[in-house]
Amino acid sequence: MPRFTYKAKKGPEELKEGVIEADTERAAIHKISQMGYFPVEITEEILGQSSGKNGMNIPFFYLQKKISWKELAVFTRQLADLLGSGLTIFKALDVLSRQTTNLRFRAVVDDMRSFVREGGTFSNALSRHPAIFSNIYISMTKAGETGGVLEDVLNRLADYAESEDQLRSKIRSVLAYPILMATVGLGTIIILLTFVIPRLVTIFEDIGQTLPLPTLILIKTSNFLTQYGWIILAILIIFGFAINRRNKTRPGKFAIDNFKLNIFGVGPLIQKTEIARFTRTLGTLLSNGVPMVQSLEVAGSIIENEVLRRDTEKITKDVTEGASFSKAVTEASRFPLFVTNMIAVGDESGQLEKAILKAAESCERDVDRTVKTFTALLEPVIILIMGGVVGFIVVSMLLPIFQINLMAR
Repeated sequence: MPRFTYKAKKGPEELKEGVIEADTERAAIHKISQMGYFPVEITEEILGQSSGKNGMNIPFFYLQKKISWKELAVFTRQLADLLGSGLTIFKALDVLSRQTTNLRFRAVVDDMRSFVREGGTFSNALSRHPAIFSNIYISMTKAGETGGVLEDVLNRLADYAESEDQLRSKIRSVLAYPILMATVGLGTIIILLTFVIPRLVTIFEDIGQTLPLPTLILIKTSNFLTQYGWIILAILIIFGFAINRRNKTRPGKFAIDNFKLNIFGVGPLIQKTEIARFTRTLGTLLSNGVPMVQSLEVAGSIIENEVLRRDTEKITKDVTEGASFSKAVTEASRFPLFVTNMIAVGDESGQLEKAILKAAESCERDVDRTVKTFTALLEPVIILIMGGVVGFIVVSMLLPIFQINLMAR
């Protein structure tokens, strides 16, 4: 139960301080008043900062733990199951609060439980925590409350969260090995060029031998990195900082995102990923009774690429002004032809929601195939590049030694 630190007056000059447990701040004030005190100041204790006989001593890093898609999916699925078993939303949140192991998430669930207990709606309770619950989550929940189908909506949200978690896990798993290989290979090259080569150079200089061309190139590269490596590192840091600053402005982000879309191989992958997310969200919202314009606004807000987001904003504007959704999508410059055709057919047949979800599934399959192909090619390419560089370094170091052996014979 939440704990509140309070200051209260008992008389004109007597000030009392203490700690009281209550479900909400209002309940704490009521308890203090019943004790015959007049509350002056009341503050809820933060988890991990309270101590004493009844206090909790919680490590700070637990409070900073992020809410993963997996945790969100489990919470949503369990909430739907509890509602389906006949529990009220308040009782269901109370049950989930007691079994949640993530302390930060537990505090969020406690806050929502208290808000619902005071008469607030569940969707409004979710909107108090926008960093955890997205616009689509809040909008679909509100639609479920209005239509009396909250349990069904929560099950669909759980499916959505699980699919997002699977997609992110898949991308992390397929990129983990290539990134590890690239990191180890790059670290090996830097160590060879900055520590090993300079020590061999002194040996070659003492001998006074004419060095082969590959060895000379390697020595010049090593000397350059040794003398100016910190300058290169500083330039890269400044460049990264400048890109980050520019990426925070909308014109700058538009230019950077437009460049990403034009990169060979990477651009189409980003485009299909964003459109898959947009169509999946839009189709889910429409299937749950959310109005078209509101659905477009929510679906457009989750797109990260600024170029594609402007396309969705134009679609929303056209639909608001009276254009059909299929016509607005057809005029968008970055939507693939097969997506616009599927939406147009669905709009004409009166099955727009199904057509949008089918377009999302098609884009997701394309993304999955592209990621598999890309990662399958990435591993051998990294091996060839790193192997070639390391091989050149090793051969360049061994050539003078072979010449010394030949001269000795």
